[in-house]
Amino acid sequence: MKRIGIYENASKPEAISCAIYAAKKLIKMEVQCYAKKDLIEKLDPELAKNFEEIEENEFEKFIDVLISFGGDGTMLSASNLLLKSNIPIMGVNVGKLGFLAEYSVEDLDKALIDLVEGNFRVVDRSVLEGIVGGRTLYALNDFVIEKRGSSRMITVSAYTNDHYIGDYRGDGLIVTTPTGSTAYSLSCGGPILSPSTKVICLTPIAPHSLTYRPLVLPDTNEIELKTVSPTGEANFVADGRTIVRILDNESVRIKKSDYVVKLVKPTNSTYYDLLRKKLLWAANVYNETIKCRKSD
Repeated sequence: MKRIGIYENASKPEAISCAIYAAKKLIKMEVQCYAKKDLIEKLDPELAKNFEEIEENEFEKFIDVLISFGGDGTMLSASNLLLKSNIPIMGVNVGKLGFLAEYSVEDLDKALIDLVEGNFRVVDRSVLEGIVGGRTLYALNDFVIEKRGSSRMITVSAYTNDHYIGDYRGDGLIVTTPTGSTAYSLSCGGPILSPSTKVICLTPIAPHSLTYRPLVLPDTNEIELKTVSPTGEANFVADGRTIVRILDNESVRIKKSDYVVKLVKPTNSTYYDLLRKKLLWAANVYNETIKCRKSD
């Protein structure tokens, strides 16, 4: 990889610091770096000379890979930016949990060397496409229909391939990809889905019935949602970023997109390693306790 884009969360000082640190390392490895004006202005003038300044929407024209410095939200922004390209994204986590931004700051030196030398793998992640009011939106994690302007419940009527599923009464409904299953959906009781599974999951938000449960569907199905709200309107949200106002009984159609997002992953790590690391999934409490005692 000889042409690398730097994409940082400008609102996080630590993300900027990590991006600058990485830039210095990459320049020493004779990599051509591209970045936005905001970051280049923060660089030492001698270092800045080695950078190409480009607009955010021009990354896909010049780079081989993009490094995202921030959290999962920054990764979602980066994925939307490069959605229609085949450019992979490497996520460096300077946020909190970091499922998409998998690389840690502590391992950044090795990660950069591996990236430049090609010691990594690229995985494809499915994307959802939502159509509402003639507008097309995309989501790597999820689409959400939620309340707007009221604390009262809304009703979301769900259909799949024109077959009626049921009415979800509560605070809303999440339509998630396998990638998004460890995000908002998980906090609402949704299942963890392996990223390679070809499914879409419907997860109710604070449902007003104990019989409501998450529903997993094949990703070949098309989903239609219609909402009735006390205020006559609701929010349709793509990846927690883009919010569209929808009216009562307005049709929202969701399906798997033809686009995919490509993510850079370590060669020696699996999704299940990530689950154990981030969520302490299936952690062996006894063994961890013994390790702690020995270290003391």
